[in-house]
Amino acid sequence: MGEQIKFGRKNRKWTEKNLAERAGISRATLQKIERGEMTCVIGSVLEVAALVGVNLFESEKLPLSMQTDQIRDKSVFLPRRIKASKKIVNDDF
Repeated sequence: MGEQIKFGRKNRKWTEKNLAERAGISRATLQKIERGEMTCVIGSVLEVAALVGVNLFESEKLPLSMQTDQIRDKSVFLPRRIKASKKIVNDDF
């Protein structure tokens, strides 16, 4: 699930910091979730998964190993690192 979450985040062009803020968790916790560490609180994992659009309760037709392989194949085309865009403020009144 961690790889699916990471793929969803990168697909939306969200930084780790941005997604962590949306989920109300620290960036370090998000990194643990994306690595698939078992020490993460399940509520945080489900919250992050929902934010990036990971289907949690639909029956999947493909085995998990095949889903993971598909995500890895797609991840090759996404940027390695997402940079936060800087907004230019027009404060001319």
